Amino acid sequence: MCKNVFGIFSGICLLQVSAVLPFWAGHGWIVAAMALVALVFCGRMRGRKRTAYVACAIWASGLAAAILAGYAYAAWRADIRMADALDEILEGRDVQLVGRIASLPGDSGDGVRFVFESEPASDCRGANGDAQDDSRAGTPGRMLLSWYRNHWGDSRAAHTAPALQPGECWQLTARLKRPHGSAVPGGFDYEAWLLERGLRATGYVRRGERLATDGGGFMNRVHRLRAHIRRQFETALPDAPYRGILAALAVGDQGAIPPDQWDILRRTGVQHLVAISGLHISLVALAVGGLCMALWRRAPWLAARCPARLAGALAGLAAAGVYALLAGLGIPVQRAFVMLAAAALAMAARREMSARNVLALALLAVLTVDPWATLAAGFWLSFGAVATILLTVGGRTAPVRGWRAAVRLQLAITLATIPALVALFQGFSLASPFANAFAIPLVSFAITPCVLVAAIYPAGWLLELAHTLTAWMMDALQYLSSFSFALHEHPLPPPWLLAVTAAAAVVTILPRGTPGRLAALAVLGGFFFWRPERPQQGDFRAAVLDVGQGLAVHVQTARRDLLYDAGPLYGRESDAGERVVVPYLRARGIRRLDAIVISHDDADHAGGLESVRARVEAGEIIAGNGADGPAREDASGAVRGIPCISSLQWRWDGVDFAVLAPDALSGERRGNSLSCVLRVRGAGGVSLLLTGDIENGGENGLVSRYGDDLASTAVAAAHHGSRSSSSTAFVAAVRPEVAIFSAGYRNRYGHPHPRILARWEGAGARNMRTDNAGTVLLDAKGGKLAASGWRETAPRYWHGR
Repeated sequence: MCKNVFGIFSGICLLQVSAVLPFWAGHGWIVAAMALVALVFCGRMRGRKRTAYVACAIWASGLAAAILAGYAYAAWRADIRMADALDEILEGRDVQLVGRIASLPGDSGDGVRFVFESEPASDCRGANGDAQDDSRAGTPGRMLLSWYRNHWGDSRAAHTAPALQPGECWQLTARLKRPHGSAVPGGFDYEAWLLERGLRATGYVRRGERLATDGGGFMNRVHRLRAHIRRQFETALPDAPYRGILAALAVGDQGAIPPDQWDILRRTGVQHLVAISGLHISLVALAVGGLCMALWRRAPWLAARCPARLAGALAGLAAAGVYALLAGLGIPVQRAFVMLAAAALAMAARREMSARNVLALALLAVLTVDPWATLAAGFWLSFGAVATILLTVGGRTAPVRGWRAAVRLQLAITLATIPALVALFQGFSLASPFANAFAIPLVSFAITPCVLVAAIYPAGWLLELAHTLTAWMMDALQYLSSFSFALHEHPLPPPWLLAVTAAAAVVTILPRGTPGRLAALAVLGGFFFWRPERPQQGDFRAAVLDVGQGLAVHVQTARRDLLYDAGPLYGRESDAGERVVVPYLRARGIRRLDAIVISHDDADHAGGLESVRARVEAGEIIAGNGADGPAREDASGAVRGIPCISSLQWRWDGVDFAVLAPDALSGERRGNSLSCVLRVRGAGGVSLLLTGDIENGGENGLVSRYGDDLASTAVAAAHHGSRSSSSTAFVAAVRPEVAIFSAGYRNRYGHPHPRILARWEGAGARNMRTDNAGTVLLDAKGGKLAASGWRETAPRYWHGR
C-alpha cells in the first residue's frame, strides 16, 4: 500500500511543478482509471512466483502505473479548476455579483477581506426579486474580495465596509482581476496560494446590497459559529495583546496575530502551536475519548453492547471532527482527522492497522480531496513530522521512555524538518528545542483546554487565565528570540541539494547501526556551509524585482550587494520590503546590503525601506535629492542618507558605479526629475542604467550632459513606462539591448504606455515587463548580458491564468 500511495503522491507532485497541463488533461480521469487498472494487475502478478528480474520489472511497472495515476488525476482536477476562470474582457470593469460570503471575514488593516461564492440569483430571490440571473456570466465560482474603508480619495470604494457575516447573501458591484502575484525567486507564490483554495479571481467591492442573512448551507453555519466565538473573545478581552493567539487556538483564525508576535513565534520555532494541527486535534480526541471510555465502563449495560474502548474511540473521533470544522479544515487538521478515523474504523472492524499504513491512507485521502495540498507548507511539515515520529519510535529493540524519549523525539523532528523549513522559509530556529520543551505542554495541557471550554461555555475568567498563561509563554519566547543565534537563516538551495539533504536527514534519525549515518551527518554539515555562487571579479548580476507598481533592484558583485529603491507600500500594514525584497534577499543568502540607494521619496520607491532596514543589516544610504539640499527623508520621514549627487562614484570588485544625476537636472524642481540616476558598468563593458522616475526634462538634461556616453546594455525605463518619460532623444542616446518596465498588473495608470513600449522596441530593445515576466534577472558575464524573467525560468501551469 505504501509504495502505491507514494507513487500517486509522486505523480501529483510532478504535475504541480509542470509548466503546462498535458493536452489530454480534460480526459485525465480516463488515463487515471486505466493506470489504476494496470496497478491492480501488477499487484496480482506480484502474488505469483517469478524470477527476480521479472519480479523487479513488475514492481517497477506498478510504481510507474501509480505515478501515472496520480499525474493524470491531478491534471484532470487542474483542468476543471483552470476552466473556472474570469473572462479577460471583465478585468477592471464593474461586474455584478450575487452570492454568499463563504468564509470568516478578516480585517486586512484597511478594510475587510472575505471569500465570496457566486450563486444562482434565484437562491437569493427570497429577499430581493431584483437579483440578476446572469450574475455568474464570465465570473468564477469562488473569489477573494476586499471591501475597503473609504480612504482612497477616489471612487473605488463608495461606502465604508459594513459588518459582514458568513452565509449572508449579497448583490455586489465589484472590480475583478485574474489571480496575479509577485513572481520572485524564493518569494511567496500568491497565485499558487489562491489556486490551492479554489479562488479564481481577486478584486474589491465598490458597493453592495445585503439580500439575505440566513446561513445558506452547513459550512456557512459553521463559519457563523466561528464568527460568534471570535466575537465572544473580542468582547471578553477587548484590549488583550494576545487575544489573536487565543482566537487562533479556538477557531483557526490567525488574522488577529500581529506581525511582531509572528516574528517571535517564527524565531523560536513554535508557530505550529498557534496553527491548529494534529497535536491539538489528537489531544481533543484523547480527552473526550478518555472521558467517554471512563463513563462507559461505569454503565455495564452499555459496555455489554459496545466495548468501552470502541465507544471512546468513536466519541474522540466525533469531538475531533467538531474541532476540525471549527479550525477551518486546514491540511494538518485533515491529516490528523483521517488518521484518527482510520484507527477508529480499524478498531470497529477489529482489524489491526500499522501506523505507516494509517499515515499512507491519510496521505491518499488528503490528496484525493485536494491535489493542490502539496503546494501548502503545512502539508510538508505535518506529514513530515508524523513520518519522523514513526521512524524515531519504530525499529528499536529497547525503546527509550520518559523524558529522554521526548527529548529524542523533539531533536529528531527538528533535524528532519530542516530541509523543508529551508525550502519553504529559508531558515530554521535553533531555539526550537528549548522553546518547544515548555511551550508544547503549556499550550497543549493548559491554554488550549481553557480556550475550548470558554468557547463552549463563555466564561471570562477562563479566557483571562488563558491569556495570562499565554503572556508568560510569550515573555519567555521573546527572551529566547532576542538571541542572535535563535533563527538561522539559510539561502535557498537547488532542488537536487534539498533532496540529498532530506535523504541524509532521514538516515541520521534511523536506529544505531544503520549504514551511512556518519556519511549522512557529513552531508548535513556540507549543507549548512553551502552558499549560492556569486559573480566573478568584474562581473555583476541584477534583479529587477516584481514588486508591483513600484521599483526595487538588487545589484550584486563578487563580494558586495546594493539595493536600488525598496518598492512600494501595499497598505497600512504591509509593503514590498517585507513581502518581496527581504524574502528575496534571504533566499539569496544576503544578510548585509553594503549600500541602499533611494532614487526619491515617493512611496512606490521608498515605501519598503523601513522593513528592509529592520531585517537586513545596511551600510550607507544614498538618498535622491536636489543638488542644493540635504538628503531627503524616506516615506516614513525617519531616514536621512548621503546626498545623491552626480560626482558620487565608486568601484566594487572591478564594477564601476556612477551617479549621473541629479546635478544634471538642476533646472528641474519636480520630485520625479530629482531622482537619483545610477549607472552600473562591468569590466566587460556591460552596463545597467537605473533612472528612477525622471521625466522628459530630466532626460534631456542627461542627454545634453553625457550624449553618447549614456549608451547602456540594459535600462530600467523611467517612471514605469509613463508617457512623461522615455523621450525620443533619451531612448536614442541609451539604445539598450533590454528595456525593463517595473509596473503593477493592470495598474490604474496604464503603465507602461503602448507608445513608450513601441519607442524602446523601435530603438532595438527587447522589452521586458515585471507584470508579465515576473522578476527580471540580468547576468553580466564576460562582456555579455543574459536577461530572463522568473516566470520563464520557473514556469507553472497556473501562471497568468
